[in-house]
Amino acid sequence: MKIHLSTLSLCLISSFCFAAELTTNVYSTKDPDIQIGSIRFEDGEKGLMIYPNLSKLSPGIHGMHIHELANCDQGGDAAGPHFDPQQTKTHQGPYQQGHLGDLPALSVNQEGIANLPLLAPHLTSKDLENHALIIHEQGDNYSDKPELGGGGKRIACGTFKG
Repeated sequence: MKIHLSTLSLCLISSFCFAAELTTNVYSTKDPDIQIGSIRFEDGEKGLMIYPNLSKLSPGIHGMHIHELANCDQGGDAAGPHFDPQQTKTHQGPYQQGHLGDLPALSVNQEGIANLPLLAPHLTSKDLENHALIIHEQGDNYSDKPELGGGGKRIACGTFKG
């Protein structure tokens, strides 16, 4: 009994035992039948941990965002604008006070693989419900100029349908 109570006490004072987790499969926006991998999202002590398991991407840095609508149709355009529940209408990056759709940049190695963990400190897994994840062809400068940080074309998409 003492072991069970100790374990329960540990669970109650830490988020370790109750971390919510979501996974989305990610598909090419050019051909929605081509899956490029998946991304797991897990609530952590400092925010939302992001664990990509992606391949078939061009090497380099890619912008990655949560978009308003859980819809990858029309080459990802049906996902709508970036997730901005507080209506900040500003693009400042995942560590500032702009819209919540900004995620840390996705780093893709020379073999086209992205598997480095990332942290989005202002999000939880619950925030993702009924939204889409979009990966852009270029990096992101987390500015409003050029429009939406210059990430460019939407190349991959996954949804979180509740």
